[in-house]
Amino acid sequence: MNTKKNSTIAICLTAILALSPVVGFAQATITFSGEAVALRASALGISLALSDTGPLPASGGNLSRSLASLNVLVLGLASADALKSTTSGSGTSSQSQSSVANLSLLGGLVAADVVKSNSSATCSGGQAAVTGNAEVVGLVAAGQSVLVCNPNLAISLPGGISLIVNEQTSSPSGNTGSITVNALHVKGPSIDIVVASAQSGITCS
Repeated sequence: MNTKKNSTIAICLTAILALSPVVGFAQATITFSGEAVALRASALGISLALSDTGPLPASGGNLSRSLASLNVLVLGLASADALKSTTSGSGTSSQSQSSVANLSLLGGLVAADVVKSNSSATCSGGQAAVTGNAEVVGLVAAGQSVLVCNPNLAISLPGGISLIVNEQTSSPSGNTGSITVNALHVKGPSIDIVVASAQSGITCS
């Protein structure tokens, strides 16, 4: 009788030990989010989302999109070259990047040689941290050169239009963090245009 009991206990302990690593692995899972869009516009009855990676799966991976050029002729809404976007997640980090070249918006009201955005979210010690930045070369707004420095630089333009340069919104909180960087964001009456948007997020174990 005792031998049978001991055998049963041994089998149960073996099963528990065998399952323990699986349970521990499940608890340590990190999930990701991310999306990059070279140009998103809602203006003059037109809606566009160009070189858009779409959302990154929670399990991570790599997504990328590119477009050689665009030219939306309606009132000179937008033209640009070399639109590229990527987003990825693996290990303990997620990151997104987007860029365009030779940009012109609203008939040249806003123009730039190169527009780029980057964002990343990482886990360290179970805590989430986020960073991001934008690089805009040769930015001209309403005929005036603009030097990009601090985030969320707001510029008023003719016609009730506003331009936000290096627009950043982030929400790190404990084991979860997310950040979105919009290199350029043009808003006005019936106009909303975002150029080079990069979002990254992570949830740590």
